Amino acid sequence: MRNFNLRRPGVCLAAAVAFGSLVSATPGLADIPANTPAEAPAAPAPVAEPAAQPAIAAPAEAVVEAEPQPEHLGEGEASFYGYELAGNRTASGERFNPKALTAAHRTLPLGTKLRVTNKTNGKSVIVRINDRGPFVKRRLIDVSLAAAQQINMVRAGKAAVSLELLR
Repeated sequence: MRNFNLRRPGVCLAAAVAFGSLVSATPGLADIPANTPAEAPAAPAPVAEPAAQPAIAAPAEAVVEAEPQPEHLGEGEASFYGYELAGNRTASGERFNPKALTAAHRTLPLGTKLRVTNKTNGKSVIVRINDRGPFVKRRLIDVSLAAAQQINMVRAGKAAVSLELLR
């Protein structure tokens, strides 16, 4: 068999002529005109009309995620610390800001969010643990001045509170 180099000019033309003569020599294929496609295009299939939609669609049920229940951590006494420690570094490395809603706890991981509720008036505040303490044995938590103001414990200086861990 002969080797054809298809990259040379004129070789493609020679191959096309040879193929054309082969097609014309084949019975049944010679009757097809060269400029028409081998098969006539099929008529387009009829398009099925979509089913009638109801005029008013029923509303989809709303998916409501249940709010996670806070875990009760305990009850005890809370105190607050204010401007006397402003600017000092906390255990987390940030500077203490008495206007921020932060707190100090002995063992909870830094960054933990708690709900602190004053048991005498029912007011609560959400704080973030960013420091260690309190260092008075009977106290459970130290909150910042802003948090103490929100639960109305500034005048007394301390309050009975309950703690809930938020997830």
